Amino acid sequence: MGAKPLRSMLYVPGDKPRAIEKAQTLGADAVILDLEDAVAPEKKAEARHNVREALRGAWPCPVLVRVNGQGSEWEHEDREMALLSGVDGLVLPKVEDARHVHALQLRVPLWAMIETPQGVLAAPEIAAVPGVSGLLAGANDLARALRTRPHPERLPLLHALSAVVLAARAHGKIPVDAVFNDIRDPHGFEQECRQGRALGFAGKTVIHPGQVAAAHAAYGVSEAEAHSARDLLAAWAVARAEGRSVATYQGALVEQMHADEAQEQLELWEASVKDAGAANPLA
Repeated sequence: MGAKPLRSMLYVPGDKPRAIEKAQTLGADAVILDLEDAVAPEKKAEARHNVREALRGAWPCPVLVRVNGQGSEWEHEDREMALLSGVDGLVLPKVEDARHVHALQLRVPLWAMIETPQGVLAAPEIAAVPGVSGLLAGANDLARALRTRPHPERLPLLHALSAVVLAARAHGKIPVDAVFNDIRDPHGFEQECRQGRALGFAGKTVIHPGQVAAAHAAYGVSEAEAHSARDLLAAWAVARAEGRSVATYQGALVEQMHADEAQEQLELWEASVKDAGAANPLA
């Protein structure tokens, strides 16, 4: 993973050319052009054409394509189009078997969607595949498969969501939280972002332009947090220069792991204020 954060990954339906064009201006950390669930069967070919054309242009952020899944009639055409068009990564839906992902060997970053019970159980093996850059939680399909009831705090899904984070983090991959469906409820979206960050997710997949800024606020590093991280690192540097293996900062004990965390926060903050043309974090 590069230093640039992935606070938001915006889904855009492949059969909506105006939405694809607008997505270039919305400031998302990454865009996912969708050929799968957001596109009806009779629109698949049209969507593939639109995505091919979109990938020919210059984008201010990494662009991924969510292809149709294993065994579908569109699977191979989707992948071939995306790879030949220079996509920054592929999103694979409903991944349940690490062997299938390992066999692809597509030489582009792969993002595995964990959205079924079997996918959750296999998440550690999927995350361990060298070509996988991250895991995307898919709460809608997972909730349906588990026969859960809607809950404002996602209580029935917490075990599965944490399992996705655990698997990704254990193998140095990026976990990204599921979409929030109600675009009319910005407060609910913000709450879910805060919960996702508390669970350990690095960012959130979003489905509406209005959700991008809120995702960045929840998953980003504020200027105040960056200043605090810088001050902590300064205190740590003094302690190490004096031969001490611990320091104190604002009354709290500081060890190497705290310094590492502060350095990571500072790097993320610095990356977030750079121009959109910064290095691709998905490679």
